[in-house]
Amino acid sequence: MFFKKKQETRTYDRQTQKPVIRSSICTGEKSAGFRDLRTGKFTEILLLRTPGDLEEFRRLYGIGEEEISTEY
Repeated sequence: MFFKKKQETRTYDRQTQKPVIRSSICTGEKSAGFRDLRTGKFTEILLLRTPGDLEEFRRLYGIGEEEISTEY
């Protein structure tokens, strides 16, 4: 009632990382994370189970609609 949870915002290096949704061809499981542009390494941040999970990922990192690509 008196104390509200603070809105958490996180940052990522926009120069070296790209937001990506990685989707499995076999199971259809999706995960959101960042791809390092230099090494190509994928860092998983969040497993996407519902559309609300994707919106939460966008809100946490301040990512717009057009910025996320999907990789299979």
